[in-house]
Amino acid sequence: MNVYEKGNGVILEGVTDFDPVHIFECGQCFRWHKQEDGSYTGVAKGRILNVKKENDKIYLNNTNLKEFNSIWYNYFDLGTDYTEIKNKLKNMDEYLNKATEFGWGIRILRQDGWEMLISFIISSNNRIPMIQRAIENLSRKFGKYIGEYEGNEYYAFPTPEELNKASQEEIRACQTGFRDKYIKSTTQAVIENNDEVSEYTNLSTEDCRKELLKFNGVGPKVCDCIALFGMQKYDSFPVDVWVKRVMQEFYIDEDMSLPKMRTYGIDKFKEMSGFAQQYLFYYARELGIGK
Repeated sequence: MNVYEKGNGVILEGVTDFDPVHIFECGQCFRWHKQEDGSYTGVAKGRILNVKKENDKIYLNNTNLKEFNSIWYNYFDLGTDYTEIKNKLKNMDEYLNKATEFGWGIRILRQDGWEMLISFIISSNNRIPMIQRAIENLSRKFGKYIGEYEGNEYYAFPTPEELNKASQEEIRACQTGFRDKYIKSTTQAVIENNDEVSEYTNLSTEDCRKELLKFNGVGPKVCDCIALFGMQKYDSFPVDVWVKRVMQEFYIDEDMSLPKMRTYGIDKFKEMSGFAQQYLFYYARELGIGK
């Protein structure tokens, strides 16, 4: 990979396994929005970034080489060989072979654990546009203003201290729906216990899950999403409606409960479970498999 700074951005050459559409549309993140030119603009780590792919080059706009090395290299998990990951998955079965070919450019982002905790509480029984709107509303009302890009204002996701100042009514006014009480309760618990949620990355997957399941509004599926996308627990296997459909279409004959399906997936894919889940999820949703 060749990386260099140019103008108000950084250009990556020779990056394999990186497609912004696959990365930002595979259900793992909510603050990235597609622009008219096909690029994506989003907020992460308190920064505004625009990402565009043209031929074999990745353009990271509104940043510099120092930020790339300190933030974006890790955020986009550029130190991980996704070709190797896909080859391992392809060797497992024909379905993963097809799924990894279809979503070849997926990378699992290394997102902030606290933001993922609240974001996936909001995601429960919710549609992506509504999730995005609620997160943007919370950020705009309680997060720090971080700047303007291409005529739009952007706000960082609120810290636990910032969000704790909000009443349950104010949280509900951000279009969080019935999840307002869970967000308020979870935020209070984090503050009262002086909990560093982002440090759950240092725990084992089992201990990480135990800690996450203590929070109101965090059930098994939400827990697995937070562990995978916010704590890099790649042996997690979140089961939602699309994963259920693809598993029933390709792997399971019987009508299995979601907890049993999760266990089946982890037993089958082991330490690759999270990666398998992402490729299968994207493949199933985009092609409408199992509808």
